[in-house]
Amino acid sequence: MNSSPIIAVIGGTGKSGAYLVKELLRQGFRLKLLIRDASSRDLPLFYNHPAVEILEGNIRDYEVVRRLMQGCDAVISTLGLGIPNSEPTIFSQSTQNILRAMNECNIERYIVTTGLNVDTPFDKKSAKTQFSTEWMKTNFPISTADKQREYELLSSSEAQWTLVRLPLIELTDSRKKVLISTEDMLGERISATDLACFLITQLSDRTYWQKAPFIGSV
Repeated sequence: MNSSPIIAVIGGTGKSGAYLVKELLRQGFRLKLLIRDASSRDLPLFYNHPAVEILEGNIRDYEVVRRLMQGCDAVISTLGLGIPNSEPTIFSQSTQNILRAMNECNIERYIVTTGLNVDTPFDKKSAKTQFSTEWMKTNFPISTADKQREYELLSSSEAQWTLVRLPLIELTDSRKKVLISTEDMLGERISATDLACFLITQLSDRTYWQKAPFIGSV
């Protein structure tokens, strides 16, 4: 009997999500992936791995999300707007469905990525981070506000969530020293591999339960 944990992955076909899927498989996890178009020819070959189960559907459809969660031990989301772009309110919509399905399926752990523009009461953002936050609010007001709403939904939930705030993501296998803070962004970039490894460590690490750490690298 295979006792490896099963992880529900959302956003696994995105640029950073593909690194996450690859690293989860390398570490021996089993996966259930939600994919908008499972017939796409652009999917990496490792999505055909025997430890991967693919469910086609839209994250805004609660019944699809519920089916995705069934039998899983935890949820990781690297959801972005995607190509073609989803609605800019996709972040709060997805988290509402995920939290509801987690409760129904008795799943406790939820790890999700977001931008550095999200504010929390515990922040001590530097002038540089604050400038980036205000720039996002000015230029992408709807999606920025929706990501803030996502944080509010998580904060009011009883789930064991971690909201990981990110700088620019470098699509590379290189590894660097990861800097973590719950108050401010300490690095301007993070490699996709470092991000994947950090997200996976959070499956068992309780340090950032119900917190929103910034991560970056040097």
